[in-house]
Amino acid sequence: MTSPAADKRSPARRARDEQIATESTLGALNLPSDAVSLPVEKHLQQPRRRPLAVVGVVENGLVRPLDPAVELTEHSRVIIVASEGV
Repeated sequence: MTSPAADKRSPARRARDEQIATESTLGALNLPSDAVSLPVEKHLQQPRRRPLAVVGVVENGLVRPLDPAVELTEHSRVIIVASEGV
């Protein structure tokens, strides 16, 4: 059996850990009685959209593709790569 190690957490971290430990657990979801349950494997098997790399600029916090033919769906995930001046 291993001996317990000294607690090296900061007082703020220790207080936060205690706060998290005392929080109440989440209740059950309000699902309709006829809801169909699916195993998580079924969810993970769903095809995911492939990433698309396009050239664009960021203006006032909005990403604008330079190619007008590119159409991004609403709530698309975008990865911004900065080449200079960050």
